[in-house]
Amino acid sequence: MSPIGIDVTTIRPRHFRWDLAGRVAIITLNRPERKNPLTFDSYGELTETFRTLSYVTDVRAVIVTGAGENFSSGGDVHEIIGPLVEMKESGRTGDILAFTRMTGDLVRAMRHCPQPIVAAIDGVCAGAGAAIALASDVRIGTPRSKVGFLFSRVGLSGADMGACALLPRVIGHGRAAELLYTGRFMTAVEAERWGFYNHVAEPADLMEQAAALAQSLAEGPTFAHAMTKKALHQEWNMGIDEAIEAEAQTQALCMQTEDFVRAYRAFVNRSSPAFTGE
Repeated sequence: MSPIGIDVTTIRPRHFRWDLAGRVAIITLNRPERKNPLTFDSYGELTETFRTLSYVTDVRAVIVTGAGENFSSGGDVHEIIGPLVEMKESGRTGDILAFTRMTGDLVRAMRHCPQPIVAAIDGVCAGAGAAIALASDVRIGTPRSKVGFLFSRVGLSGADMGACALLPRVIGHGRAAELLYTGRFMTAVEAERWGFYNHVAEPADLMEQAAALAQSLAEGPTFAHAMTKKALHQEWNMGIDEAIEAEAQTQALCMQTEDFVRAYRAFVNRSSPAFTGE
């Protein structure tokens, strides 16, 4: 059991694959025959899983990826898009709004999840799949991968799952506007050059590199990483003076952790600190 009462082994989703490698959790969208589309159920389970991770200390980093040779094709045409059209035709506007709020809740849960999230992206990464990749903290792609915010292609706004807020901050306003208006795919070369991908790996090396990065994050100062993620999220809406004060308070808290003491003692002893998250 974790110190705050939630045992990570009790997380047993039915609509995606869940694996643990030490203190790294691996979430795999697992419908490779359809390029790993999302359903109402998988949206709900993903959201609940990321919310639960806020209360689990046995997991210190998360990898999100897709089975087969694709990340995710987005919302399932038959299991999501079709029912949404039926809702529209039957005048169930409240149900439509409930759905769009539910999809946004997934991004919100990912952003508030304290563990760093690494997205390992191969093949197609489209629509809601692209939004999940965007909501992650770090993204590794492959040369054959392509990322598309396809909403305009189906008559929808590019304003979906926080894309109009997140994407300009990652790649810049003009580039984000082009992708969201046109719905075209961003190539791996563009994604890396524009900063969407932190780097590009060969398909055979993708998971190994994602795992190595996630493991290095998991071995770091857990509380401090969580505070860094929180600051990165909250300081978008702060002025520089407010941000400096918030970071002063954040760092003062981190200086009261045992990990800070361990790092100092390790430096004095010319050794590497073994962070415990305390």
